[in-house]
Amino acid sequence: MTTRLHHQGTLAASARASGPTTATGWVLRALFALVAFPIALWGALALHFAGPRSAATVLPVVWAVGAFAILLFVGPFARRAVVFALAAAALFAWWSTIRPSNDRQWQPDVAQPPHAQLHGDELTIHNVRNFDYRTETDFSERWETRTYDLAKLDRLDFFMSYWGSPAIAHTIMSWAFTDGQHLAISIETRKEVGETYSTVAGFFRQYELYYVAADERDVIRVRTNYRGEDVYLYPLRTPRDRVRRALLEYAESMNRLAVVPEFYNEGTGNCTTTIRTNLEHMGISMPLDWRLLVNGYLNELLYEKNVIDTSRPLDVVKASSLIDARAKAADQAPDFSSRIREGIVVPLRFDQPGAPPQPR
Repeated sequence: MTTRLHHQGTLAASARASGPTTATGWVLRALFALVAFPIALWGALALHFAGPRSAATVLPVVWAVGAFAILLFVGPFARRAVVFALAAAALFAWWSTIRPSNDRQWQPDVAQPPHAQLHGDELTIHNVRNFDYRTETDFSERWETRTYDLAKLDRLDFFMSYWGSPAIAHTIMSWAFTDGQHLAISIETRKEVGETYSTVAGFFRQYELYYVAADERDVIRVRTNYRGEDVYLYPLRTPRDRVRRALLEYAESMNRLAVVPEFYNEGTGNCTTTIRTNLEHMGISMPLDWRLLVNGYLNELLYEKNVIDTSRPLDVVKASSLIDARAKAADQAPDFSSRIREGIVVPLRFDQPGAPPQPR
């Protein structure tokens, strides 16, 4: 009798030691796995891209093997959870030490950060890029200081540039003035000398965020004439007061980055999501939509929201918005900006008589 009771007690103790076996316990295990396995994978990628270059292969392998060993083999469930949490905490502590910087050896096309000064209606922007390209990589550098009269702001245009998949595009905003000036601002990665762009690396603090303030003959022409990209131009219906607010918001962002650098993030701080953030700050509604991530289809969203020309079917609007041939023909012409806009229907702004109601 005593032996049997002792045996039953041993089994009970063993069951307690092995962790929860109730339905609640299995739910906890499942939730833990849903959190832990993505952290293990993210940690391996973070160590590969952001860890020491000399250990870019070894460290991710060591982390992955160690993490999965903890998850699968280290004693009871509670012990595995605690040990993995400690390992993850150490990983996140290291991650928090990675800081953006303005003090690196930058590639020439992002070497000078733009910054702005506002005096009444006079906006002066320093380090406006206006390179003279002979090829994509052979160019004469020109960084200019330009002054814009905000009283002459006319409208806001939206460029979409494709280089491969129709699902992905680079987006550029451009401000048009009644005196013929155009200021294009492109949100990009600030790459160091010898650094190349990787979409995956863009999730792991590999590039600083950079605003290219540029002449359209630079930032648009380099894409159409030298990189072989397909570039589309969509004039927006944005009212003039918000066109002004948009430009000032961008100017503030440029000034902030010149002092306090930030990382570019492929998911949350890229050329399109940052545009959405800036517009939302100004009270310009841009709803959450899957096309903000798969941004090659962003023109569809703008069409649905009546923000671009809707007088014709979208495929017709898109076809007429392709500027490649006009850009190549204009090349270095002083009237490049007006020539690439030939044949493009400019819709009424929302603040003009006869325009449709502005979406909320």
